[in-house]
Formats: sequence, structure tokens, C-alpha cells
Amino acid sequence: MGCEGEVWRVRRAPEAGRAADTEFGDIGEIVIDDADFPWLSGRFRAGPGYGAVRDLFARELALAEADDAEHWTRWEAAYAEIERRVQLVSPEGPVAEFLLHIRGDRAWFRWSDAPFGRERARD
Repeated sequence: MGCEGEVWRVRRAPEAGRAADTEFGDIGEIVIDDADFPWLSGRFRAGPGYGAVRDLFARELALAEADDAEHWTRWEAAYAEIERRVQLVSPEGPVAEFLLHIRGDRAWFRWSDAPFGRERARD
């Protein structure tokens, strides 16, 4: 899989009945520099819309790294909000489902052309 050098875009998810937000729809882009199946990772460059979701990604990652009895339930709720507000776009177009983490200028994710199903890998 020759993904290195590809640019993936992180966009504001379209909302039913609303026009696209051209100014703040660009959350950022990921320039792929490593592929370790099933994960891709790369340098994240924040766009003008990143401020609106920065705290969501920080909370999601903190919960993913937590080690208490209830952290996965809280993580699921936090990630559901990311899924509602964010769209991942490959060089070929939007993907059906993804699991995306952003920390500083690094992002790593896995994706699928079809929904993952009930069980989601949290890694």
C-alpha cells in the first residue's frame, strides 16, 4: 500500500439541511509518513476549523489512555461526538468510517469504506 506522501483531509462533517462551511470546514490535513497496517499516521497541519474540535480530540485521547473501570464508556461517548462533527477524506473521497487520534502535530488513524460494525478497535 503506497500511502506515504498522501494527503488526507479532516473536514467538518456535513449537517443535514445546512450549507457547507467553506471557512471553518477545513479542520486540517494529514500528510502520511508511516503505514503500519491497519494504521496510517502522519504530520497533522491544523486548519481554521481545528479550534472547534481540538478539545474533543484531547479528551478522546486522554480517555483512550485511561485505566479505570468506566473509561471505555466515557471514551465511546467522546468519540461519538467526534464522529458526529468530523469527516475524514482520503485522496479518493470521504471514507465511511474511521478511528482518528490527533496529538499536537501528529495524527494516526484507521479507516474503512464500510462501517466497522458494533465492535470498534480502540487502539
